[in-house]
Amino acid sequence: MAQAESLIRNISDTALLAAVYRARETDRQHALFRDPFAGRLAGKRGDQIADSIPFSNQNTWAWVTRTYIFDRFIAEQCQQGVDMVVNLAAGLDTRPYRMLLRAALQWIEVDLPDILSYKEEILADEKPVCVLERVRLDLSDATARRELFTRLGRRAGKILILTEGLIVYFSAAQVRALTQDLAAPPAFQGWILDLASPGLLRLLKKNMNPSLSESGSAVQFGPAEGPEFFVPYGWGPVDVRSPLKTAARFKRLSFGMQLLSLLPQSNGRQGSRPWSGICLFAKL
Repeated sequence: MAQAESLIRNISDTALLAAVYRARETDRQHALFRDPFAGRLAGKRGDQIADSIPFSNQNTWAWVTRTYIFDRFIAEQCQQGVDMVVNLAAGLDTRPYRMLLRAALQWIEVDLPDILSYKEEILADEKPVCVLERVRLDLSDATARRELFTRLGRRAGKILILTEGLIVYFSAAQVRALTQDLAAPPAFQGWILDLASPGLLRLLKKNMNPSLSESGSAVQFGPAEGPEFFVPYGWGPVDVRSPLKTAARFKRLSFGMQLLSLLPQSNGRQGSRPWSGICLFAKL
């Protein structure tokens, strides 16, 4: 773990982990998705970080199914008239390059300057399939993000928000504030996020935090209310999909995890069970 702590310098480096697992999935014969850019983005450091965290490498199904379910949700929502996608903490995501999207779709990536500049350098010779714009912004700056949300809300009629691998690093108060800010623009109508239970949060803290906390990337948010946490702040769950059951369907689990996947799906209040869900929310 000490090796991982020295490799992970800040929260943006967690994007390298996601890119590594997308690259490894792409190399599989029966891949759930293909990302031909992920290997270049992950680089050697990405592989070093992944290989220094055994728990992460042993549970690659969680990274892969998260990407797969997000892809499915995004494709479905774009077919239903979304004209702008706003990806908060976009990291090294490559969906504007690899997915089948309408050329007129506006895709906005928001993240810290260094990670976006790194991605721009790696993908300089690649052409996105839709209208891609990058916004350099620290999402912890509430005033700046509200101003951005207001501006974007004037540019489209039906906007989909993505926060993939983001809110687990926020405190409950920070998530609450972000949720309220996202509810303010009328055009912000859909939101896709990944959510952990308190039980899963404890598991991640035990197995991941030693390699993340020194970089300011400790996991924090896993509400006992589950998806209902967001309802008082303007967002209601429409569809919740299980990464565990998705991985079981594609036979990506160990025997023990396969047995765990047989338990009934639970999308309500969560507790000690290590549950996760990819959630589609709609504005209330």
